Amino acid sequence: MTFTQEDRDLLMQKGISESQIEEQLSCFKTGFPFLKLKSPASIGNGILSLNEKESEHYLEIWEKYLSGNPVIVKFVPASGAASRMFKNLFEFLDADYAVPTTDFEKKFFNNITHFAFYNDLNAICIKNEGQDIPTLIAEQKYKLIIANLLLEKGLNYGALPKGMLKFHNYGDINRTAMEEHLAEGALYARNAAGNVNVHFTVSKEHLPYFKQLVSEKQSDYEKKFNVKYSVSFSEQKPSTDTIAADMQNEPFRDNGKLVFRPGGHGALIENLNDIDADVIFIKNIDNVVPDKIKDSTVLFKKIIGGVLISLQQQIDKYVELLESGKYTMDNVREIITFVQQKLFIRNPETKIFEDSDLVVYLLKKLRRPIRVCGMVKNVGEPGGGPFLAYNQDGSYSLQILESSQIDLKNPESKAMFEASTHFNPVDLVCAVKNRKGEKYNLPDFVDKNTGFISLKSKNGKELKALELPGLWNGAMSDWNTVFVEVPISTFNPVKTVNDLLREQHQ
Repeated sequence: MTFTQEDRDLLMQKGISESQIEEQLSCFKTGFPFLKLKSPASIGNGILSLNEKESEHYLEIWEKYLSGNPVIVKFVPASGAASRMFKNLFEFLDADYAVPTTDFEKKFFNNITHFAFYNDLNAICIKNEGQDIPTLIAEQKYKLIIANLLLEKGLNYGALPKGMLKFHNYGDINRTAMEEHLAEGALYARNAAGNVNVHFTVSKEHLPYFKQLVSEKQSDYEKKFNVKYSVSFSEQKPSTDTIAADMQNEPFRDNGKLVFRPGGHGALIENLNDIDADVIFIKNIDNVVPDKIKDSTVLFKKIIGGVLISLQQQIDKYVELLESGKYTMDNVREIITFVQQKLFIRNPETKIFEDSDLVVYLLKKLRRPIRVCGMVKNVGEPGGGPFLAYNQDGSYSLQILESSQIDLKNPESKAMFEASTHFNPVDLVCAVKNRKGEKYNLPDFVDKNTGFISLKSKNGKELKALELPGLWNGAMSDWNTVFVEVPISTFNPVKTVNDLLREQHQ
């Protein structure tokens, strides 16, 4: 394509090269290939189900590891407004009826006093409307209550990020989702020195809210948990935005200007790459619970942390042995068994490899970032699923796949997708350094063939949007991956405001 000077200036401002644009436009033309599946991962076939003795073993490994004062970071993707959480209430505001009609609307108003934000909402209603919530309800002024909850004149919850919303009630005080992550971090990600590092990825417009809340609350949580917090933030980089295309796969322009869109959560691999830590936990902003039921979350975070450290220590020993050149064929056979049975990586070709090629292959598979992912039994919640999928080198390994990456028109692939027993609740712990303590460059391990294209619109015109390979999908495709079954009690997401009425959030 031909770029105008204005185009070039915009690209320079964003830190995007012309060749990247060409590459992205070719993705619109060719699309993305579906991944070839070997099988769904299940207990005994890629998902570990730990018994009590094994769990205690990994717990001990984690506690011992913490005593060495490693740098641990809790990484929380927290970008984006909570508007989707209030979709049903926005629809009520725009509806041509004035009283709660749908089951969702009735449930919200019947239980309104049970929300942690109730007192704030009541106070703002008194201030703005001169009436409290019970009076407004008695007079059927339901929409005024919703307007004070969602709009700028009130609490502005419709535009705030999820992390700033009050999720849980603790009697005298109420906690936001962000505060729950601070509390969680103190319970499983503190080292022996009492340091807790928490990193939030946020939108530029929301950063002041987060910083203000940290300045107000940090010392309270440090006293409560006897820890020292280091809280940091980053924004999705403009260089990870992707070009929008029209229906002819040409650059979409609005008043002559190129239109870019955020590249999705896969863009956060860049933010993750900037973190200097020995171990990084990753968990979504809305998957938190009150302290009274945090026990299973904390326990299994420590357990998967122990699994990670155990794997890392073994991998480091094998890499050192292979790099030294002082290994026997018995050693090589032992390492192959480890790669196949512990890392669940198999390559039918290894049987015909020359000895030297085999060592090169093993080193390539071992010298990679590692992630251990909690998997919960599938109960119909949306989320990526665990599969054994083929890689470009002919091997197959564990991957977290979204339905868009699977050819559901292929009967065999569809059957595998439907047979999947577990799904990924975004519960990861990662090791991103080699045995010498040098950081891996994480973008080197992204499978660029795993993005996807969606249809959007701007000013009434249809456009195609390109999403980068998802953070825990294609962006971590070339990592060493292990799946561990964790209980459903560790997964309590808040996708709609009424989810806060679930027992786990009360």
